[in-house]
Amino acid sequence: MTNALSKITSALLAVLLLYLFPAVQTAQREEDIRYLAAYHALTEFADAVRTKGYISPVMYEEFTRNLEAEGNHYDIELEHWHKKYHPEYGDPADPNTFQGRFTVVYDAYYTEEILGVLFSENQAATSEEQVKYKLQAGDFFSVTAKDRSRSPYDVLSEFLYGTKAAAVYKNVLTYGGMVLNEDY
Repeated sequence: MTNALSKITSALLAVLLLYLFPAVQTAQREEDIRYLAAYHALTEFADAVRTKGYISPVMYEEFTRNLEAEGNHYDIELEHWHKKYHPEYGDPADPNTFQGRFTVVYDAYYTEEILGVLFSENQAATSEEQVKYKLQAGDFFSVTAKDRSRSPYDVLSEFLYGTKAAAVYKNVLTYGGMVLNEDY
């Protein structure tokens, strides 16, 4: 009985080591490559926006196409913080009470407002190259991509370790910075 049990255990261990472990390692490498490809697309788009100072529908569609080229599906969030200077007054009704300093205030615009400008129905008649969401130098722009798809690595690791993925988004990529130029 002991001899048969050890043979069954060794056969299961051999199958695990010969087939399952290499499959998990290969799936993990594929996951890393997908992550790097998505991060490259994210940085390329954000740097193009920061350098040009605008977002066009063509730029955004190319970004989403590049981001999902590896087969993963992403929720994309765009953030634009517009920089404004507000003068400080002792009495806001009296311009003679200017205190000689300014307060920096950021107005935030998010995905819905930005895509509303890019893909509005009112601008359907104009050429796509004329439609632009414009930013100014000194503004901040950020892109966040949240991976919402299950990869083969997720399936294999759940099978091996017996755990369910707790998070809805397993990879959250964020990139952005200050707008450097106004090239429109």
